[in-house]
Amino acid sequence: MGCRIGGRPAAAPVAGWPHAVTAAERVITLRQSVTPAECYGKLLFMNGKTDPVSYFGRQLKKERLARGWGLVELSQRTGIDAGHLSRIENGKRPPTDKVAKACDRVFPERRGWFLDYYEESKAWVPAYFKDWPELEDVAAVIRAWMPGIPHGLLQTEDYARALLETSPGVVGETVAGRLRSRMERQKRVLFREDPPLALFVVDEFALYRLVGSTEVMAVQLRHLSAVASLPNVTLQVLPGVAHPATASGFVIADDSAYAEHVASGGVYSADIVSTLARMFDSLRAESYRASESAARIERTAEVWASGANPLTALQTAGTA
Repeated sequence: MGCRIGGRPAAAPVAGWPHAVTAAERVITLRQSVTPAECYGKLLFMNGKTDPVSYFGRQLKKERLARGWGLVELSQRTGIDAGHLSRIENGKRPPTDKVAKACDRVFPERRGWFLDYYEESKAWVPAYFKDWPELEDVAAVIRAWMPGIPHGLLQTEDYARALLETSPGVVGETVAGRLRSRMERQKRVLFREDPPLALFVVDEFALYRLVGSTEVMAVQLRHLSAVASLPNVTLQVLPGVAHPATASGFVIADDSAYAEHVASGGVYSADIVSTLARMFDSLRAESYRASESAARIERTAEVWASGANPLTALQTAGTA
């Protein structure tokens, strides 16, 4: 018999939970019934304010602070990078099997709670607790879109650095770490021995938005052309038309997806992936053909290489 809440069977978890939970599902009618102990963990999702990633992170932080340890000391004891531990504590990155085992090792009085919780949570929320690189690195097909800028998998080092440096209050060490991760991700995904079939949609506005300098932009656009010429890559430019994906970028790796916004991101599966796949198809349907896209990228790169801003050039041409 399944778990029962308020005298009724508990709803099965869905992809994207708790974000996909409806208002009605947030209401628990109190009745004379007792929730079985094995269902307690699932109640964490019913308030719409927590999820397994955040809960794991809070438990990790609680244990660390109880011992008076800083992140650096916890890093030394676990062998996990301090920055990565910070992101896990803040719910911005999911833990992995390695992280859970390391936590159990340094917090033995929890009697294996971290690994147990990690393993059980994977069953509650399909794919949500999996480390995204584990999915992306073995995917056979990658589909990626990002509004306003080229996707991170397509960025040059100088372009990415200039973009990362715009984050308010960011320090050089943080920029260097994020940049290194971004470049390593490109090597793992696009340039591995058996690369995936990669489909990219690039926002046309990304060709005109100045990031860094005109030289940086010229090199970035020529890099787009080089990646587009790879036999496993199809790259199309989406013109400035109305479309359903202005709010955030996303990448689909086989049957899982990662979508992000300015504050955080999440891993999804099942129905949400199907929705994102249909959305991606609609973007491609509105895009220029691959050959037209390549020609537009090359023409714009030539303008940047001349030291001019393509937007200024267009405005000048429009008033001539």
